[in-house]
Amino acid sequence: MITETHQDQQTEGLREKIDHTRETASQAYHDAKDKAASALHTSKDKAGELAHKTARTIETNPLGILVGGLVVGVIAGALIPRSAREKELLTPLGKKLGETIRQATQAARETGLRELEDAGLTKDAAKDRAKSLFDDVVKAASNAGSAAAKAATNKTSI
Repeated sequence: MITETHQDQQTEGLREKIDHTRETASQAYHDAKDKAASALHTSKDKAGELAHKTARTIETNPLGILVGGLVVGVIAGALIPRSAREKELLTPLGKKLGETIRQATQAARETGLRELEDAGLTKDAAKDRAKSLFDDVVKAASNAGSAAAKAATNKTSI
């Protein structure tokens, strides 16, 4: 009977440990579930805030977003190797874009030069103005020197 009582005590102790372990595991499960739900809720809130902030930024500065997107695209394009199919498809487009950019640059240059000529700001006119200015400075310096010499001569004779 002593052995049976001892065995009953051990069984009871084991049951208590199992119950305690079950309660601890259950509590840990519920705590983890609550934390995960809280993290999910917080993540959704932050994602919503970020989406609104991004929308506001795009609305207030669309050009900056466009430039940023182009920069990211250029970097990604430089880092990701092209396939043969991409080269085949993009080469004509690149040539067409390059030619369009060259023509636009040429048109802007010609228009700018024409505008400067209409304003009288040609290369030759600029040289003439610089020469005239230099001549005026030399003449003014010469006159100032002559006046100083004349003034000095008049003082010594007094």
